[in-house]
Amino acid sequence: MFPVICYIGPFAIYSYGLMLALAVMVASFLASDQARQQGLSKDDIYDLAFWVVLWGILGARLFYILLNTGYFLQNPLEIVMLQKGGLAWQGSLVAGIISGIVFIRRRKMPLLIVLDIVAPFIALGHAIGRIGCLFNGCCYGKPWAYGLYFPVWNERLHPTQIYMVIGELVAFFILRRLQTSAAWGRQPAGRLFMFYLMLSSLERFIVEFFRADHDVLWGGLSIFQYVCAGIIAAAIIVNVNLQRKAV
Repeated sequence: MFPVICYIGPFAIYSYGLMLALAVMVASFLASDQARQQGLSKDDIYDLAFWVVLWGILGARLFYILLNTGYFLQNPLEIVMLQKGGLAWQGSLVAGIISGIVFIRRRKMPLLIVLDIVAPFIALGHAIGRIGCLFNGCCYGKPWAYGLYFPVWNERLHPTQIYMVIGELVAFFILRRLQTSAAWGRQPAGRLFMFYLMLSSLERFIVEFFRADHDVLWGGLSIFQYVCAGIIAAAIIVNVNLQRKAV
């Protein structure tokens, strides 16, 4: 749609990278303010965001490259061309969680409490980042007569980027409502983050039926849907165990 917003001299400002940066800034600011309200250090949250974003991007890119090995073997220089898109959310999630847990442990921060603090704002950041996908024309949907016209594909397609923005915004508002609820404050720590995993994975599982940029595997599902199903199952199990321990 608008992969390049403008040029400053010889340098191009890419919409994908700009929205990704905006997502990080907004999510980090709001999460750090929430941490301050709960008596934690804002600086720790900013540092956490830096490492999670760094490893999240690396994990997302690596997973995307692994899923498209043939293409990148023929076009190795495009491995570093993030401005064209090509980040797999599941890879980002796994790498981000692992790096985040390591960082939180090293800073001796309360793990489950921190995960609950950042959960809604991860969803919000994801929604903002998906706007970059819309501008870039990646993560596109299947042909649809009533869809949005994408000049880069010269076709009307399901605006799956918009579907994902809406889905993540819904997740954000649900999680934020729970986070600010007095009743939810009596729930065991960690459950809010598990709800984030379930809501975001469910959103991606559903939207995947309308996307056209992934191969369908066994049972009419894509690899991303199988990963999402696994994340949902794991989150449910952890959520149940957290609830049992609190009884």
